Amino acid sequence: MVRFYLENLSLITILIIAFFVWSSRFESCNARQDKYWRQSKTAPAETVFLQKEKGYGVSHDQSRTFSKFVDYHYIWADETMATNQGQSSATFNVYDYGAKGDGHTDDTKAFEAVWAAACKVEASTIVVPSGSTFLVQPVSFAGPNCAENIIFQLDGKIIAPTSAGAWGSGLLQWIEFTKLKGITIRGKGVIDGQGSAWWHELPTLSPNSEVTGELSKKMPGTKPTALRFYGSTNVTVTGITIQNSPQTHLKFDDCTSVQVSGFTAASPANSPHTDGIHLQNSRDVLIYSTDLACGDDCVSIQTGCSNVYIHNVNCGPGHGISIGGLGKDNTKACVSNVNVRDVAMQNTLTGVRIKTWQGGSGSVQGITFSNIQVSGVETPIMIDQFYCDGSKCSNKSSAVAVSNINYVDIKGTYTRNPVHFACSDNLPCTGVSLDSIELKSVGEDSQPFCWNTYGELKSVTVPPINCLQSGKSRKPIVHC
Repeated sequence: MVRFYLENLSLITILIIAFFVWSSRFESCNARQDKYWRQSKTAPAETVFLQKEKGYGVSHDQSRTFSKFVDYHYIWADETMATNQGQSSATFNVYDYGAKGDGHTDDTKAFEAVWAAACKVEASTIVVPSGSTFLVQPVSFAGPNCAENIIFQLDGKIIAPTSAGAWGSGLLQWIEFTKLKGITIRGKGVIDGQGSAWWHELPTLSPNSEVTGELSKKMPGTKPTALRFYGSTNVTVTGITIQNSPQTHLKFDDCTSVQVSGFTAASPANSPHTDGIHLQNSRDVLIYSTDLACGDDCVSIQTGCSNVYIHNVNCGPGHGISIGGLGKDNTKACVSNVNVRDVAMQNTLTGVRIKTWQGGSGSVQGITFSNIQVSGVETPIMIDQFYCDGSKCSNKSSAVAVSNINYVDIKGTYTRNPVHFACSDNLPCTGVSLDSIELKSVGEDSQPFCWNTYGELKSVTVPPINCLQSGKSRKPIVHC
């Protein structure tokens, strides 16, 4: 009888221990799942960004910032980086493949060799060490046969050649990553395009540069983008600086799931066509905690872009944050679901702008600009459906439709015009709303301008925006 009792007691003890082990695993799984926020599959993609909490200020402290999103999953930014670091299985140093890093020797072949080796290993890391300067010719780090999740750890400095012979008749980009799945560029390093060689009207812009006025005259007319990503998914750029780019600093073309954070673009205000970040045919893009100083748009959003979320960005000098110009040469352009918030702009040409060419087609819709602080900006709020870059422009009946545009908490000072809405005669802007607008002139006061713009004022504005037409246009809303 005693033996029977002991045997049953042992069995009960084993069952209790098993239960606690199972419970702890279950709780662990639940804790892991709680790190993710999942949107219902039945909800439309364009609602993703609108469910963010409203924040203020332009601090780069993003302790709980959503970063990656795939299939409506968001992962915290710090977790994304930790995951990528934990997966790294092999390290490849450019010095081990013949790089000199003296700023004079051509290190292009060493970079190509290290890429060829790292490309074969999943989650490998390429190291460009600090304390050295690497001269690199135009180069393309190409897939699609590379392994996934490669990390390019840039802690040193990469400089572009300033001799005309290195560029031939002209190239569209200097450093390119193409057709990759999971590519990360990170570190505290610098990519220097030595752009004064290309800015023909500014041959002496950089006093420390070895570029001479005579040399700059020999450069080809086509100016390259400093760093371009094409046809890639799960792209991350964090921490690095791109300076003195010949043209655009950082470009994403035909990319999906893009994250840019802690990034700096630095070129003079009078450097021509030097966009900070350029987006084209790309979707699911997150840009945050970034400083952009350039000679053109801080961020340029072009056709084919959707689900773009930009926050906590400092812009200036530059031309502000722009959607467009769209529809050039009678083309169709589609941009949707763009959310820009918590941005500071100082001494820029415009603040937040939508610009389209006459003769185009398609639509811009579902755009929200909120908590934008402007200081000494010429025109803080602008829609221009008559955009022209100085070439021969004539009135045309067709246009890229502009609808559902929201401006919330736009405050600060302007130097020319607080609000400029110039909409198509044949396809007016519709669904334009303004809430908590407070813009004060630092010179002579000027009145807001509206042409064929329909919408509503949700609060009293400074100055009063009385030119906005109430109700809805009789023209149908166009969808892409």
